Amino acid sequence: MSDYNKQKIVSSVPQKGFFGHPRGLLTLFFTEFWERFSYYGMRAILVFYMYYEVTRGGLGLPEHTALAIMSIYGSLVYMSGIIGGWLADRVFGTSRAVFYGGILIMFGHLALAVPGSVAMFFVSMVLIVLGTGLLKPNVSSIVGEMYAEEDNRRDAGFSIFYMGINLGGFLAPLIVGTVGERYNFHWGFALAAVGMFLGLVVFVATRRPNLGLAGTIVPNPLRPSEKKQVLTRIILGAAIIAILAAISIRAGILTFDTFIRLVGILGILIPIAYFVVMYRSPKTTGIERSRVVAYIPLFIASVMFWAIEEQGSTILANYADKRTQLDFAGLHISPAWFQSLNPLFIIVLAPVFAWLWIKMGAREPSIPVKFSLALLFAGVSFLVILLPAYFGGSDRLVNPLWLVLSYLLVVIGELCLSPVGLSATTKLAPAAFLAQTMSLWFLSNAAAQAINAQIVKFYTPDNEMAYFGTIGVAALVLGAVLFMLSPSIQRFMKGVR
Repeated sequence: MSDYNKQKIVSSVPQKGFFGHPRGLLTLFFTEFWERFSYYGMRAILVFYMYYEVTRGGLGLPEHTALAIMSIYGSLVYMSGIIGGWLADRVFGTSRAVFYGGILIMFGHLALAVPGSVAMFFVSMVLIVLGTGLLKPNVSSIVGEMYAEEDNRRDAGFSIFYMGINLGGFLAPLIVGTVGERYNFHWGFALAAVGMFLGLVVFVATRRPNLGLAGTIVPNPLRPSEKKQVLTRIILGAAIIAILAAISIRAGILTFDTFIRLVGILGILIPIAYFVVMYRSPKTTGIERSRVVAYIPLFIASVMFWAIEEQGSTILANYADKRTQLDFAGLHISPAWFQSLNPLFIIVLAPVFAWLWIKMGAREPSIPVKFSLALLFAGVSFLVILLPAYFGGSDRLVNPLWLVLSYLLVVIGELCLSPVGLSATTKLAPAAFLAQTMSLWFLSNAAAQAINAQIVKFYTPDNEMAYFGTIGVAALVLGAVLFMLSPSIQRFMKGVR
């Protein structure tokens, strides 16, 4: 996108109207609030829905299978951001991508609301994966478009936007989780669909007056002669994949285990391909190439961090259900409620961190240092959770406060990495790859969950000390390496701080 178009977009957006930020932040805040309510509400009960017995309203799948599916599901959700980012950059812009994605997500949750159907479960997976890939990276890109490059409100704006994400994430497990577990899973999924519908209403009703041209300009559009060729390739590629999948499944080649391995390989290869394409593109300037190089270690650190954080909906969800005292202080705790801890702590601590970064001024840590701190806290969060087994053994139920402490520590790390990473991505992205670089940022989460799908099968209550300890120490080591390399990384960022 040209500098002229960037300035044209900024000028079209009312620059005051939401806590001193562009008015469009109001639209995107509540759109993302409801989208995250729907997604995290679904996710809070999905793993239990998969492995609970049919008599309890579940699908009756083996626990390890359910945990692996959750990781693969999460990986594909973020991996599909590549498609959403490319379509936004080359075909119809970020605003339309958000709208189309919201519709697919809503219908995906409606498919889950159909009782007792494994087929509808997999239909919902496809719809939600594609829908989130369209919506998630592009709504974040629109936030960045509303601010001029030199606007010092940008980081604070992303922190406010991140607050909307976590308000939705906090309420969803409490509401959807309670309805799903105590009454009926399918009523819970229906509530998630209602949440996405409300997000669409907010977006459609307010985008024109609040967002101006943000999200409407295609930064690197296909030429008319290219469109037909690309469409033909997409249809042909989808047909070939469908035929090969059908033949492989029938021949017993494509099993669930081989599919997990395939997603794991793609989770590593696709980011590598993206970095190569962006670096070698003639549309990438010399300064932008240097920034792409600086982005690589940040991406690797993000993969390590999310590999720990995303186990909150898999291993730690199972830990809450099977290993934790759920009757505590006179209250019966739903295991889904623990997934509200992460967004709750973010809501409480995000303003503190936003104030802290501003207060520190020129002494504020650089982006690489913040990422290394994130890995430190993530690693300690896993080392903490192994202590109950060390002191009390693996055959006793654990005080829920240990889980609370683990979630608190990983949230401190998340606040050093996630909003900072969103903002850094918009700064370091080559202009011709703006939405696709945001997709690449979310692809770090996809890679993390693809890796998790390979390793969750090694977790058992008997080896939980080795499991949590190995992953926690690995995060600490990588954090130390990143800290030592941070001055070199900062030089490659060419003025971005």
